[in-house]
Amino acid sequence: MNLRRVKAIAGKEFIQIWRDPRSLGLGIAIPVILIVLFGYALSLDIDHVPMVVWDQDKSKESVDFLLNFKNSIYFSINAYYDNYRDLERDINYGRAMIGMVICKDFSHYLNSGQKAPVQLILDGSDSNTAQIALGYVTAITSAYNVNVITNALAKAGAPSVSTLDFRPRIWFNQDFESKNFIVPGLIAIIMMIIAALLTSLTVAREWERGTMEQLISTPVRPAELIVGKFIPYFAIGLLDLGIAVFMGKFVFDVPLRGNVFLLFILSSVFLTGALALGIYISTVAKNQLMASQMALLVSFLPTFLLSGFTYEIFNMPKIVQAFTYFIPARYFITILRGIYLKGVGIADLWFETLCLLLFTYLATGAAIKKFKKKIV
Repeated sequence: MNLRRVKAIAGKEFIQIWRDPRSLGLGIAIPVILIVLFGYALSLDIDHVPMVVWDQDKSKESVDFLLNFKNSIYFSINAYYDNYRDLERDINYGRAMIGMVICKDFSHYLNSGQKAPVQLILDGSDSNTAQIALGYVTAITSAYNVNVITNALAKAGAPSVSTLDFRPRIWFNQDFESKNFIVPGLIAIIMMIIAALLTSLTVAREWERGTMEQLISTPVRPAELIVGKFIPYFAIGLLDLGIAVFMGKFVFDVPLRGNVFLLFILSSVFLTGALALGIYISTVAKNQLMASQMALLVSFLPTFLLSGFTYEIFNMPKIVQAFTYFIPARYFITILRGIYLKGVGIADLWFETLCLLLFTYLATGAAIKKFKKKIV
């Protein structure tokens, strides 16, 4: 490989990028826009679930029961009604997810030692959120029942009942903040978008503009051409990586417990493979429209949907789980979350690192082999 020819191709590509400020601006703005959007808008935390109440009893006991919901960060009581019509209207219009109806004799039932019925109407349109909200309601109701039973036993002079001493200990994300889970995974998405939107167009653009024939007529070899075109986008990708790490740390306060140097090294391996995949797509497509569509289908969508970034892989059907082993971002996201949240090193990430090295080797080899210096 002649380094002078590689340098000349890279210089030409740098100039071409510089003369296309839209592509350059897109490449730099993508990480900022994605991190702001995902960091602020995409939250997996379920709190302040909107709730409306019809308290038919209006006794001290019913108010005490409702205080458990009012003082919880997981619920927000938006309105108190005195009929079903208004309560159902709020649920139908999406202004409330939960409607709670406390029966008229709630306090009488409690004080007489009978079960006090409470009706819960739950909007199950969003099944995942509804299940989580139902879990919150069940937990609060169970704690209230324990208090009622404990107080009743104390009043009767009965000995206290021993209960389970449950001591949960949360590792790596003690506050259950979803941004700590999302922001590291975003780096993989950003890398893949750089490959999808920028790199996949580079060779196709040469064919469309008719400049590829001039390149073919030069002594430059296919490997030199691929490497020369790769270098500018690798620099943009590293800049994007730096922006993402900086914003994650200082804007969203995401803990980075592992080795920053290792993070950049392994990210560079994944970035190299993603860029090589983009160049391969560009070589196959030979026009920019098809290249961008293929890149979106082959790189971005699998990374977003099947890598574990937003959806847990163990919840997917078995056949889809098997398919995810062929998604390189799956291993990269494991690496990112391991370094960010768990502070682990290469000793714990060697398998994922080997998979990324294999992906990079295959993608680079395929890109170099596919590009041929001849006009078809």
